Amino acid sequence: MITIEDFKKIELIIAQVKEVKEHPNADRLYVLKVDTGSGERQLVAGIRSSYKPEDLLGRRVVLVANLEPAVIRGEESQGMVLAASDETGISVLMPDKDVALGSRVK
Repeated sequence: MITIEDFKKIELIIAQVKEVKEHPNADRLYVLKVDTGSGERQLVAGIRSSYKPEDLLGRRVVLVANLEPAVIRGEESQGMVLAASDETGISVLMPDKDVALGSRVK
């Protein structure tokens, strides 16, 4: 278990997908460009099996914004898109309304 103070350290925000490219070195990954309201970031996301690029473009997603950057198969990822998965596939978490980019998820 984690404490509420630990949970508060995770910065979850709303971002909008601006670009989707297939990762050049991985069949299951996309390289995304997202707008956080205060700038663009690049993310690597393992959601290619469940989404076509056109299904993601323009969508608002939940982003872990304060995750330490990582290089995934040669591409830098500056955050993480939250998603749920089960035996039927992957579902990216998205707000049900167009809230402002950069809005905190609590």
